[in-house]
Amino acid sequence: MASKLIAIVAGVGPGTGASVARKFAATYPVVLLARSPENYEGLAKEINDKGGKAIGISTDISSSDSVKNAVAQIKKEFGDNVGAAAAIFNASGGFLRKPFLELPEDVFRTSLNVSANGGFLFSQATLPLLLKGVEQKSEHPPSLIFTGATASVKSNALMASFATGKWALRALSQSLAREFGPQGIHVSHAIIDGVIDIPRTKEWLKDLGPEAKLSADGIANDYWWLHTQPRTNFTWEIDLRPSVEKW
Repeated sequence: MASKLIAIVAGVGPGTGASVARKFAATYPVVLLARSPENYEGLAKEINDKGGKAIGISTDISSSDSVKNAVAQIKKEFGDNVGAAAAIFNASGGFLRKPFLELPEDVFRTSLNVSANGGFLFSQATLPLLLKGVEQKSEHPPSLIFTGATASVKSNALMASFATGKWALRALSQSLAREFGPQGIHVSHAIIDGVIDIPRTKEWLKDLGPEAKLSADGIANDYWWLHTQPRTNFTWEIDLRPSVEKW
């Protein structure tokens, strides 16, 4: 491995989270956070079998105690003075297309708990590690990257719950970028504007051809590009979409 610093990915699943973890695992030991071990066990084994270093930690990103437990396990594995080169927040919740007057309160609450509160908890947990990455002279500026969505900037009908959480996450990321950029932390927000090509979406948009969906590996490449930007050229926000996506 090229660095003793680590990368932390929250919201690991079969799409963007897994691709980002693989990309960053080529350079750093990676910590995979997901509520269910099923989402990280196979990926951790894959990375370790290929000579990388990966550990998975069952984490409810919306729970303060669960996030604190994850940090304790990270320090147990890598030492109390561990620093982070990158922290990627890929979690989201509350995605339900429903007329507002039929929207269950628990779905709305889930969106805020995962996207907004989860982003808050993850940031408070990882920023001290990223600041240590600055102290330990990370090759690239330590990076805090948030995965957004179309709903981060466009709150369509029937999407009140999902959009509210995503708008809040975007606001958080902008505030953190302005506070921590001068301290050497590159905070970015990525608007993923379209359907991601994963097994669950295999049958979606088939009539539009193979380029109608976003590539998860392509998103990971863009996150790596953000991570490797020098302090003279920080990008706060990017938006990614297939060429055929209407916007």
